[in-house]
Amino acid sequence: MTPTREMLRRDAAYDRWGEVGHRSAIGAAAEAMLRAELGESESPGSVPLAAVRIATPEPLPEAVLAAAGGEDAVSTAAEDRVRHAFGKGYPDLIRMRRGVVEEAPDAIVAPADRDRVAAVLEACATAGVAVVPFGGGTSVVGGVAPVRGRFDRLIALDLTALRGAAVDPISMTARLGPGLRGPEAEAALSSEGFTLGHFPQSYRYATIGGYAATRSAGQASSGYGRFDALATALELTSPAGSLRTLETPHSAAGPSLRELVLGSEGVLGVITDVTVRIRPAPERRRYEGWFAPGFADGIEIVRGLAQGGALPDVVRLSDREETRVSLAMSGLSGAKRHGLDAYLRARGRRDGCMLIVGWEGGREDVERRRQLSRRLLRAGRAVPLGASPGRSWAHGRYEGPHLRDVLIDRGILVETLETSHVYGRLDDLHAAVAAALRRTMDAAGRPGIVMCHVSHVYRDGASLYFTFLTPARRGAEIEQWGELKRAACEAIVAEGGTITHHHAVGRDHLPYMRSEVGELGIEAIRAVKERLDPAGIMNPGKLVEA
Repeated sequence: MTPTREMLRRDAAYDRWGEVGHRSAIGAAAEAMLRAELGESESPGSVPLAAVRIATPEPLPEAVLAAAGGEDAVSTAAEDRVRHAFGKGYPDLIRMRRGVVEEAPDAIVAPADRDRVAAVLEACATAGVAVVPFGGGTSVVGGVAPVRGRFDRLIALDLTALRGAAVDPISMTARLGPGLRGPEAEAALSSEGFTLGHFPQSYRYATIGGYAATRSAGQASSGYGRFDALATALELTSPAGSLRTLETPHSAAGPSLRELVLGSEGVLGVITDVTVRIRPAPERRRYEGWFAPGFADGIEIVRGLAQGGALPDVVRLSDREETRVSLAMSGLSGAKRHGLDAYLRARGRRDGCMLIVGWEGGREDVERRRQLSRRLLRAGRAVPLGASPGRSWAHGRYEGPHLRDVLIDRGILVETLETSHVYGRLDDLHAAVAAALRRTMDAAGRPGIVMCHVSHVYRDGASLYFTFLTPARRGAEIEQWGELKRAACEAIVAEGGTITHHHAVGRDHLPYMRSEVGELGIEAIRAVKERLDPAGIMNPGKLVEA
């Protein structure tokens, strides 16, 4: 088998998000706001792919080549190695723009099926070759970084040939290959009248295996559930053998091995098969905008919806700063903007917070749940803005990473991070992280914008998703990013929040795992890894120290 152009991601831009040629733009009002608040910045520029410097690869052992299916199943081309050297975090994009690849896989191996995956892992374990499973390459926390640990050679195991899909309409489940991208999986399901309902911001490029390996959460998770709630059975192919869970709705047979594999980030083995719960494709989708009096009031509204049995499928509550910036970035101007401002002033909500809510399903069910939600929204003193803000959100729901590229091109450091807590601690966590970021920016003598929204809601708490912008220090962008990232993470740990709600641990959050699970927890994960991956070849330096 020869790795195809599609499998080796040559449709993707190497130094930015998404496919080659995709460009986003921001309007004049947004440009003016950014200049006024952040000043003028110098672009980091970008080195053409052909000029990117990469080290000469180490040759693979013959046994690994044979296990993969021969040299036709392996690529050592510089372009392919560059494309598999990074994820899509801010440091990744800056390094790619600089054109210097300090760490890269020696080869890309693209197994044709699960048996080839097993053979490659066995050969790599025997020969001492590190393996980084690679799906969509969308990790923003260093999850696919080619960290060698103690090994001299490393391969990226490209899984996009594993793309099977089989629907069981009676049980409303589907077996999906780990290499299916989000749109490919949805296309396979929709042809049978179903949906997975999992739409993270990385939906266009992330894969089913990546969803499972990182405990992904989609933008409609309040209704459909996180991916770990959707996954009902898994197969893990590890260097020590295959581990497969039964396709049953529930089992009391000891600790859940399915839960062990979910979120394992490639350190235990390769997820080679996933069975998921599916739903009938919705007849109707309805999204609306509302304005809450403030962020704390909005959180109370969200809590009321979650605990009152009226939670919409999509819930997104912006704090005041994100509301302000989002309205500036929306392009709304002239009579429409004046009309909105007048409407909000008349209702005492001029300094309020934007709330996007949405319902999906059968027409009657959507209307019933919508009316119940609207009663609680009004009881919380939120005022309606109609369907237009909801449609705008739905239209641009996947554009955030593309806009990040626009901002990076303008010399602005832009990063996101997420956490979660129970409702009683959520406001304190929000204040602590925002204050830590602002203090760090102030100490560096740099202006900045720090904004946040609630995007995943539960009965007992919710997530917080922060975005921050500040002028980048040309030539020291990654060091500057590290200072801000550490400040935010330390604030999260101090407040008892999780270090990651859905971006996973990867390399970036590894220093905080002990705060998350404790020393004994680290030892337990390491013990499982030593049993399933005795040689330690699987994704070194992620989740637990190499």
